[in-house]
Amino acid sequence: MELCRISFLSFLLFWAFQFVCAQQTTDPNEVAALKKIIIHWNLSGKLNLTSTTDPCSQNASWAPDNANPRVACDCTGNTCHITHLKIYALDIFGEIPQELFQLKELMDLNLGQNVLSGPLPAEIGQLSKMQYLSLGINNLTGPVPPELGNLNKLISLSFSSNNFNGTLPTQLGMLTSLQQLYIDSSGVSGPIPQELANLKALQTLRLQGTSLEGPIPRSFGALTKLVNLRIGDLSKVDSTLDFLENQTSLSILALRNCRVSGEIPERIGTFAKLQYLDLSFNNLTGQIPNSFQNFSLLQNLYLGNNNLSGDLPSNIISPDLIALDVSFNPISGNLPPNFTKVGFSMNVLGTSINANSLLDRKAIGMLQCLQNECTNQVQASSFSIKCGGLEQTSSSGIKFDNDSERLGAASLYTNSNDQWAVSNTGNFISNPNGPQYIVTTETQITNTLDSELYKTARISPSSLRYYGLGLENGKYNVELHFAEITMDDSQSWKGLGRRLFDIYIQGERVVQDFNIQKEAGGSKRALIKTFEANVTKTIIEIHFFWAGKGTCCIPFQSTYGPLVSAVHVYQASNAGFSAKRDKKRVGKLVGIAVGSAAGFLIISSIFYLWWIKDKSGHMQVHTNSPSKG
Repeated sequence: MELCRISFLSFLLFWAFQFVCAQQTTDPNEVAALKKIIIHWNLSGKLNLTSTTDPCSQNASWAPDNANPRVACDCTGNTCHITHLKIYALDIFGEIPQELFQLKELMDLNLGQNVLSGPLPAEIGQLSKMQYLSLGINNLTGPVPPELGNLNKLISLSFSSNNFNGTLPTQLGMLTSLQQLYIDSSGVSGPIPQELANLKALQTLRLQGTSLEGPIPRSFGALTKLVNLRIGDLSKVDSTLDFLENQTSLSILALRNCRVSGEIPERIGTFAKLQYLDLSFNNLTGQIPNSFQNFSLLQNLYLGNNNLSGDLPSNIISPDLIALDVSFNPISGNLPPNFTKVGFSMNVLGTSINANSLLDRKAIGMLQCLQNECTNQVQASSFSIKCGGLEQTSSSGIKFDNDSERLGAASLYTNSNDQWAVSNTGNFISNPNGPQYIVTTETQITNTLDSELYKTARISPSSLRYYGLGLENGKYNVELHFAEITMDDSQSWKGLGRRLFDIYIQGERVVQDFNIQKEAGGSKRALIKTFEANVTKTIIEIHFFWAGKGTCCIPFQSTYGPLVSAVHVYQASNAGFSAKRDKKRVGKLVGIAVGSAAGFLIISSIFYLWWIKDKSGHMQVHTNSPSKG
């Protein structure tokens, strides 16, 4: 009998709970605001709230975590409140409506990957309960509102890949709960606020792809919980590494092209969790710390294009290291005898490191020939390369050589007849399984008779170089072929991508902030740019360099950096046609191929001639013109 009473009581409680829930309604002001937002962004077809529909209805189709659009609520009291709003990658247009700021209980707002325009209103600061705010990949403009500093419960903030202008507000330093801050490619400029050092809970900070100025604040030493720190391409004022004191949690540290000077602190070698370290394209001096031999998890190490000296630490190649770039530094030393490591790539271009233990007798002879310029050899007057693709003959009869080898993250490859070489430096860190330095398309390329020539291209996340070897001295035309084959030019959010990079020829910058898509008049359109150059030491260098501009992640992660479809170089007197190619090629860049399932990964040779050249020329302009690498 007692059991029956308990069962009946449970039955009554269940129906009482259902009755109370049925009486719960959503704040009418929030309902009205949400419906106006839906109309403003033309979302009626995706989020159909009729006049009788409560957005916080139980079991609503738009409430689950994976719903998009998503509206989720908190109904713990008598009145339900909208706490989560996600309108992600749905190509919503227009400005942010004022009605959004009537949703005072919002904790999670995701408007990423759309085509929102106009300013971010100051009223954003009214949403004081916000914990997660994502505005990345849109077309927002104007200054970043200082009112963001009112959102002191924020855990994650992203406004990457927008077109803001002006400086970062110092009020961002008030977001002391913040763990993730993404500002890359946002358009901001000016100095890095010292106040960001107050964000002591910060684990991820990304400041690449902006127009920010140095220095990196010394006070950043307080950010001891950082796991992922990426700052790039700072201008005006030099920085040092003094702020790196107790960042022992770091897994990724990228300070590329930041005008960092001084020596590398020994203590960085004690950061036991470090897997990726990029200090390339700076003004670092002194020796590579011996403590770098202690790294146990490090996979990628980029120290190229500095002024580091002394010997390479003897045991710097740890078991997990897959890419090492120390190129263009006056360092010396020996590589491990009989060294071989599957999947490893290394670039010692422009150093005096002794790689003889890895090279056969013929290769050593080639090096000696290179250093002496091989002036007694017959030389040629042209070369042509199908970047990232197979051999091809153009409609005008030019034969473009095969350049389909799979390069590594720090590698150099010389073609089979020693006519030219290509080097790559960098790693697509946010998408390691994505583009492997070659991209392709099946789409027909317009504005050309040679569509197939543009359907493959070489890309790089940092620095891509082509060298013509053993050329006759004299004046040359450098013909570069481009087509943007990975970024869209649609009206969708996928069309918001901007690829910008610089072009150097013989160490001189000939184009800054080059945008293929803009100059060609759209994606999948061919573009040819021709430059003049002088060859005085039998070698020509063509350098494509990512200077941190443009977007990084549109239409997918790691869509940035230089891209080139073909290279054709010929003496000015040859009127654009390839001269006959002498088989007695000279000036070979010697490489070692290390076995890998992905293909060829190349260890570059000693290339002392180019270091001498850089000391006399490039080093003086390195700060503003990173032409080495």
